[in-house]
Amino acid sequence: MERPIIYIAITNHGFGHATRMVSVAATIQKLCPEALLILVTTAPRWLLECYIEGDFIHRQRAFDLGVVQTDSITMDQEATLEKLLEIKKNQNSLIASEVNFIRQNRVNLILADIPFLVSGFAQAANIPCWMSSNFGWDLIYRNWGGEFIAVADWICEWYAKCDRLFRLPFHEPMQAFNNITDVGLTGGYPRYLADDLHSRWGITTPPDKTILLTFGGLGLQQIPYDNLKQFPDWQFIVFDQSAPDLPNLLKISDRKYRPVDFMPICGRVVSKPGYGTFAEATKLGLPIVTITRDDFAEAAFLLEGIANYNQHQILTPAKFFQGTWDFLHELPQLPKQSQPIAKDGNEVIASAVIKYCQTK
Repeated sequence: MERPIIYIAITNHGFGHATRMVSVAATIQKLCPEALLILVTTAPRWLLECYIEGDFIHRQRAFDLGVVQTDSITMDQEATLEKLLEIKKNQNSLIASEVNFIRQNRVNLILADIPFLVSGFAQAANIPCWMSSNFGWDLIYRNWGGEFIAVADWICEWYAKCDRLFRLPFHEPMQAFNNITDVGLTGGYPRYLADDLHSRWGITTPPDKTILLTFGGLGLQQIPYDNLKQFPDWQFIVFDQSAPDLPNLLKISDRKYRPVDFMPICGRVVSKPGYGTFAEATKLGLPIVTITRDDFAEAAFLLEGIANYNQHQILTPAKFFQGTWDFLHELPQLPKQSQPIAKDGNEVIASAVIKYCQTK
């Protein structure tokens, strides 16, 4: 059997798409160590190495942009439109250059989350294109109206050429896709023992007074850190290096640690709506505190998913940004659904990819 070669393309937007897709890539490597993974992403190599222990090729390319943002929730629609129209204008040359690379490297399969142009690469290289996501970029752009409607239609045409979609939980309908397989939650697993974390970072608080604050790779400028002073005997953990120095705020600077590694020792995670954090917390049964986001269409599906399948507190932005954080003294609400959600997305997608490559 020839070595399976998988081209894994990741949307150029924040770190969330990268971490959830790289969790699947790591599972492919565990189940089939001889597989060659080509990770096509502008995400930094250190982030990919936090998830993948073995070798991989890192090809730094971007074929989409998601949304131009100054931090994790401030969006620049004008700059986003300008860049999308530039991609549309150059799509043929983008496809041609990548098809050469795919052919030269004898790629068996493309797996993407969720840049739309890659179905064009697959078509031209005569190999299948599979995708995995809980939303398509057409949903986000269409919601903005105006010139974005035509852009969303163009993106849907590419998504329709995708051979198979693994639809993640907390999803929108994703009607542009013709062949949909629903799967369970994906994401990383904690790598360290609780005792090791406690001693390495000097954490002595019980879980119910240990809170993880995580706002994605872009951070968030206006977090009201001052509120933490009202919880002197609590421990807050953050990955934001620009956070102020407070006695009860632990800033994790060592890049080998990820938010998911700290989740087992925390009582709650406070986060903006984001699939990666929501999925990893739900897999571990860790309650989520989050905020509504009316300007990003995916948020409604994420919030519905978290309310159905995890303990949760959903706050208004005003209560989060201008309030005193007294919500930490309240108990989270219980999930609305009594049936637990499937948590085997990494394994289901990875097994399908390996099975396809081995039958070729």
